Amino acid sequence: MDVLDMKASLVHPVQEEELKAFDNTKLGVKGLVDAGIVNIPGIFVRPADELSQELMYSRTHLQVPVIDVQGIDSLELRKKIVTQVQQASEQWGFFQVVNHGIPPSVLEGMIDGVRLFHEHDFEAKKWLYTFDMMQNVRFNSNYDLYQSRAANGRDTLTLTTLPSNPLNADELPESCRSTSMAYIKHVMELGDTLIELLSEALGLKADHLKVMECTKGYNTICCHYYPACPEPELTTGIGKHSDSTFITILVQDQIGGLQILHEDKWADVEPITGGLVVNIGDLLQSVSNDKFKSVIHRALVNNDKERISVPCFFSGSSAESIKYGPIKALISGENPPIYRSFEVSDYMEKFLSKRLDGQELRDLFKL
Repeated sequence: MDVLDMKASLVHPVQEEELKAFDNTKLGVKGLVDAGIVNIPGIFVRPADELSQELMYSRTHLQVPVIDVQGIDSLELRKKIVTQVQQASEQWGFFQVVNHGIPPSVLEGMIDGVRLFHEHDFEAKKWLYTFDMMQNVRFNSNYDLYQSRAANGRDTLTLTTLPSNPLNADELPESCRSTSMAYIKHVMELGDTLIELLSEALGLKADHLKVMECTKGYNTICCHYYPACPEPELTTGIGKHSDSTFITILVQDQIGGLQILHEDKWADVEPITGGLVVNIGDLLQSVSNDKFKSVIHRALVNNDKERISVPCFFSGSSAESIKYGPIKALISGENPPIYRSFEVSDYMEKFLSKRLDGQELRDLFKL
């Protein structure tokens, strides 16, 4: 029994057949929309109990903090920025950064390249369609297609790089090759800068988290494409979840749809021209011993226009020699460790074997 057959055994036989039929087209959600569907297929409709839960949560006009990181080489400005990062990481788990050093042309190029890829004809994408996690470059729709209670309205081109298996430009589709490689270079540098600020926000030396290889391991960029949906109230682009990362950096277009759960209310993360969204992941919450918060978020779809978002996930080192747990300098008699130490590979194996459902995986590693 192969991996997909094992995953399919987790779902109802009727749903299994519908999932396989959708999967076998290799056309993704865009293929359905291009076919002119008026109603979304049943496999995309959220369960009744999940839809009813929406009544529990209201909306808030509050916005995640916006932090201007220009001037971090100035001692005085850096202290101010670190304080803002600390407050945002403790209270929100999300913030947006502006004046981060990535040229607008690179951000726009990344969005345009993702659009070009997803809007290419079928044959230009079919050869990349796979659920094989060992492939550096892969195209599919819903990595947890056979595990989730309902499929989500998105297609994804995933780019993965490991120190032992770096991403080669020749592996990327030509439609987004140059734009993706330019963006990857810049976002990796920004990841190092942000992890330094987060280290200082924890009261540690600037290189503490970097020495722990929090940004120099398993890094993944997901190029999400959310086609316009005829019934957006019945489905989501990505269901509620927390990230499995140390940090995530996201560039999004100006359409909007990202929401975070803040004080039991859904808060929109409104796009800012030139801005990048940054959020704390489960791994950073764990090593910070719950000082920083990894929060539930989701992405909505709309019936007017396609949306593009590109998160870059920094997931730390997968080397067996490296274990992650609460940082000793943050532990005391008054603040005992909440989590046991674990390997990233163990964490990721559990993450990839479950559905995105808002159940925080880090709880499995609590003492």
